[in-house]
Amino acid sequence: MEEPQNGNDGNGGSAAEPVVGPGPAPRARPKRPLQFEQAYLDTLPSANMYEKSYMHRDVATHVAVSTADFFITGSADGHLKFWKKTATGIEFAKHFRSHLGPIDGIAVSADGLLCCTISNDHAVKIYDVVNYDMMVMIRVSFVPGAVEWVYKQGDAKARLAVSDRNSSYIHIYDARAGTNEPIISKEMHLGPVKVMKYNHVFDTVISADTKGIIEYWSPGTFQFPEDKVKFRLKSDTDLFEIVKCKTAVSSIEVSPDGKQFSITSPDRRIRVFWFATGKLRRVYDESLEVAQDLQRSDVPMYRLEAIDFGRRMAIEKEIEKTETAPQPNAVFDESSNFLIYATLLGIKVVNLYTNKVARILGKVENNDRFLRIALYQGDRSSKKVRKLPTAAANANESKEPLTDPTLLCCAFKKHRIYLFSRREPEEPEDATKGRDVFNEKPPPDELLAVSDIGKSVTTSLPDNVILHTTMGDIHMKLYPEECPKTVENFTTHCRNGYYDNLIFHRVIKGFMIQTGDPLGDGTGGQSIWGREFEDEFHKSLRHDRPFTVSMANAGPNTNGSQFFITTVATPWLDNKHTVFGRVIKGMDVVQAIEKVKTDKTDKPYQDVKILNVTVPKS
Repeated sequence: MEEPQNGNDGNGGSAAEPVVGPGPAPRARPKRPLQFEQAYLDTLPSANMYEKSYMHRDVATHVAVSTADFFITGSADGHLKFWKKTATGIEFAKHFRSHLGPIDGIAVSADGLLCCTISNDHAVKIYDVVNYDMMVMIRVSFVPGAVEWVYKQGDAKARLAVSDRNSSYIHIYDARAGTNEPIISKEMHLGPVKVMKYNHVFDTVISADTKGIIEYWSPGTFQFPEDKVKFRLKSDTDLFEIVKCKTAVSSIEVSPDGKQFSITSPDRRIRVFWFATGKLRRVYDESLEVAQDLQRSDVPMYRLEAIDFGRRMAIEKEIEKTETAPQPNAVFDESSNFLIYATLLGIKVVNLYTNKVARILGKVENNDRFLRIALYQGDRSSKKVRKLPTAAANANESKEPLTDPTLLCCAFKKHRIYLFSRREPEEPEDATKGRDVFNEKPPPDELLAVSDIGKSVTTSLPDNVILHTTMGDIHMKLYPEECPKTVENFTTHCRNGYYDNLIFHRVIKGFMIQTGDPLGDGTGGQSIWGREFEDEFHKSLRHDRPFTVSMANAGPNTNGSQFFITTVATPWLDNKHTVFGRVIKGMDVVQAIEKVKTDKTDKPYQDVKILNVTVPKS
């Protein structure tokens, strides 16, 4: 019932009650949670760390997932790799030298059976995914700009759209026709088309040119699909948003239900549009300014250590200057309720219904900036051609999961592809069998690091030392097998007298005592190699008890000469600082040093020094 207006009581007379002023605003109705949200999240990767990584010979730039249970990855040297999805991981299937130059685009058909790659070599390569074999090579007279399969399952023609990088033409080919001539060519934009994505639910292509203009068109007729959308003029939509913001389109991804699509842009905003109306649904600002604001906030989920955040910001600025960096994208889950995309902080899983971040993957992976991602949520039980006999299926029921949601990623300037699943990585006793698989010859810098570690292992390293301080002796047990490079650096410094007469420059009661800096202020010191060296984390060596000896650093892989001894358990330092020893005698000395009076910078008023170090002969 509407309220009476103009002061009437609704019966023609004047209201008896006087008109009162505005009251408090009505309380906003709480947003209802997404129904079955946890069930949806249970079908998505959830691990904090990537489970496995595999190598390419050059920087990995493209990742794709086929519904036929295959992962496809491409690299800057033009190489293409097929990986078969297994019950709990992937296994290598086949390797192609697809192009002489870098791969500029990979497209997988909606039915998951065909894959296509393009490069600047005027060649379009088409592959049969299930048989991982090259079917056709189409020679084109232009440099391809973007590629996309534009056919539905069951269509007679396997239509493939290829744009011209230097003109506004789009060419449609039939992959099964065996000819280099296109079925049709037409100008759909005023400028070169940069990105195309096929919405197979509505049989419509969404394309964007270099100026940020977005178009809808039917792949069969090149006409606007009036019967598939609820608008006639783009002025009735938000499709000019990219142009208004003076940015461009980096990628387009369509939701499985076809009702939404996401656009990423160089302005670091992720925009989600409704397909039918062309209206904006969500805009997520992942700019560096917002990241800095979040870092200053009190929300632990979005905060990093100051040094780690500074390093990540530096990488972000480097990405902006690197034209060949993989274009980031934002993918939907199979329910179309969640959007997944990589950020400075990690890979965010955002609930589009509640507009909240559900989880962040890879936040602790401070050495990798993930960019492009592809999501696999295949249900192996639904693949008829791959069903096991009933008896075998029952026997297998308790051993292998029917679903293994996996996120496939590539990272900035990395030769590796990364897999996030619902499992955290295992830490085998043999360090050579860790989560980073060396399936290719490592680049020279990695080979050098590995050879250095190898030399350290073969050398017989001391497993204990005695620190003689002005307040007493501290006996330390070392772990040369678990962290050989760190122990080699430390014991060599001890033998050479590097630590003699150095002060404990930082002492925090209820936390730790720190030393090893020749400058005495926490800014100096270097390793025996004259450069920073990498962290050596081991599952059996944690900051889970007091009197743990660990390396001080300024971020990942920045170890030098400084080290500290904890006086309480400090589990938040795990996987950030290398534990290489434990105090086995002289705990009272450590506690005595911990209790000395310090100034505002935690430096003791009265110097406590390491007189010298006794190292047993090996």
